[in-house]
Amino acid sequence: MILISLLVLLVAGTPATPSPVLREEAFELARPSEVVAAITAGCAGCAWGKKGSEAATLILSVDGRYSQHLVLVRGERAQEYRVLLGALEAGPHRLRVTVDRTATARRVGPVSVHGIAFETTAAGSPEHAALAHAPILHARPNSIGRFTDLPLVLWHETEPTARGIRIRYSVVFSNEDGGTPPDRLMATWGRLTDIEFVYGVELDGGGGILEESYQARGHEILPFAGRREGRHPLLWVVTDNNMLSNRGVTTRRYAPAPVAFDLTGVSREAVMDAHPWTYHVSSEEARREGRVSEHAQPGSKKVPDPRRFAYLEACAETEDTELSFAVGVSRPDGSTSWHASDGGFPRFRIARSPDHFPNGCFRGAVALPPGTKAEELRGLRVRAFTRRPREKEPPLPPGSGRARLRRVNTLFLLGEDDEPGPSLFRWRGDAALVPGGSSHELELPTPPRASRSAPP
Repeated sequence: MILISLLVLLVAGTPATPSPVLREEAFELARPSEVVAAITAGCAGCAWGKKGSEAATLILSVDGRYSQHLVLVRGERAQEYRVLLGALEAGPHRLRVTVDRTATARRVGPVSVHGIAFETTAAGSPEHAALAHAPILHARPNSIGRFTDLPLVLWHETEPTARGIRIRYSVVFSNEDGGTPPDRLMATWGRLTDIEFVYGVELDGGGGILEESYQARGHEILPFAGRREGRHPLLWVVTDNNMLSNRGVTTRRYAPAPVAFDLTGVSREAVMDAHPWTYHVSSEEARREGRVSEHAQPGSKKVPDPRRFAYLEACAETEDTELSFAVGVSRPDGSTSWHASDGGFPRFRIARSPDHFPNGCFRGAVALPPGTKAEELRGLRVRAFTRRPREKEPPLPPGSGRARLRRVNTLFLLGEDDEPGPSLFRWRGDAALVPGGSSHELELPTPPRASRSAPP
């Protein structure tokens, strides 16, 4: 019986013993509302990239009822964490914050909560629908206790439809333990995080649900038919590449407050730029998990230090084509060495389906020589290739497809803090890219010498 109880606690992810209260805040609502809590907290000795010191984990309870777990991924310094407490009735309420000792790294010191601010959004206000339908995510069973694949940012996009509005929710996870390996992830997506659509809903003019769906195993989009808390759908992360189910066994859950984001003319990775700490967290997680190696090469399933990479966002029109790019670096003798994002591997080329990425904007990254400074970057080359055949499809004739480069939104390096430095290059134009032909080359201006550099 004792063994069964321990197993239940392990799967559920709930603490075995109560912890002292760190902070308790009372608040009152004049009317029923969706409530966001902005919690400013830090933990002594917390370091996401260091085994045994990764983070402290908090338990949030509202009016004596479990709300969610909050993992302090951003280190020792007090930082703001915005979480959704959900729909609450008018009247007095109380938020209690405790430490989950069973989910806190063993070498972490005292945890401090410096302040809590509450933001309320009543029904009928323009922002209410996006808050009211935000999903609550339950932890994947094999991520509990491992400080891995944590949902960092939840954002939503809203668009009008013929019947009302559609809201799409997506998540930036700190990494993915399965799916695309880090070297290919950097080459084809320009990041070490995992970004996934999780839930979408179409509402009529009165706020009624017309249609809803979520991303299930195998990236299949299925109708949502699960339980709710208020209007919030309950979802469970069930695969190592962070696909979902509308039912599951874990009780530990996360509810980051959703942020509105407009992806017009930018890639999904622009959400990370708006939250630059996500680069630091994902880089530290990759190092801790042994996915970073000084001499890593494309195909090794590892990457060099993320601070050695140049990160590119560009937009192109493509049809039956894939893209790669190269960054030129000045040598001491005045010549230029070129470093290609695909590393000579076709599977490391950038492929985007117009159906899923209609604006054509993409990210990619390429490793530069150790110690490369921003002012040593000399040029950018972009090249198109006929796309590889899909499953059970015969190869396309060589030279098939078309592509046109329209914009370069940004090119940047990471600093010593693993966060993006200033944008080094932007461009607008109309350059035809012949599949299998030569690259289109753009010359980079020389940036100020104070720019960041890749580590030695």
